Amino acid sequence: MRFVGKPLVWSACLLPALRLAAGAFGLDGMSLGADPVAVMLHTCGKWALNFLFITLCMTPLKDLTHSVIWLRFRRLFGLFAFFYLVLHVTVYVVLDQDRNLTAVWQDIIKRPYITLGMLALLMMIPLAATSTAKAQRRLRVRWLELHRLIYVIALLGVWHYWWQVKKDIREPLLYATGLALLLGYRLWKQRQRLLAWVMIGRVAGTRAS
Repeated sequence: MRFVGKPLVWSACLLPALRLAAGAFGLDGMSLGADPVAVMLHTCGKWALNFLFITLCMTPLKDLTHSVIWLRFRRLFGLFAFFYLVLHVTVYVVLDQDRNLTAVWQDIIKRPYITLGMLALLMMIPLAATSTAKAQRRLRVRWLELHRLIYVIALLGVWHYWWQVKKDIREPLLYATGLALLLGYRLWKQRQRLLAWVMIGRVAGTRAS
């Protein structure tokens, strides 16, 4: 299952990028329409956000199904979120801004949604760099603390998307609702854990007396 599952997941994760590449080069009659740069920007950004959400779904799925198989794919989905975020920023810098770093910097300063997007990218870099099992063993507790940044990154991603759209906020609202549910589940789970420790402490105290 492991050796079959991961190649299939890899192929599925790469499919949006491959479709964009095929459209950019006009392969098999595919086209990205009248504004291909805008299509590439939107598609890469949306899939970066999608993979962030998929990554956050792995723990609830593990809890609901009582199976750790979901956790085997968590790192992979997180790295694909980083991959599509890098593609999103690359398309913006190279194609949209024609590698004009001065214009990019002015956009970062003047447009708050771009500021948020760049901040999310900067936060993703240490997570991707420490995604290996070796880094996890070396950093130990600090690794867990560092990788909690994914919650902040997801929030910045949704915020970036919300501020980017002009009028129709239905899709960003769906992402915001999904993020609220995912974070709410984790807060509820943490509360349940704290209550369990309180009960254990009370039982231990009763027995000691």
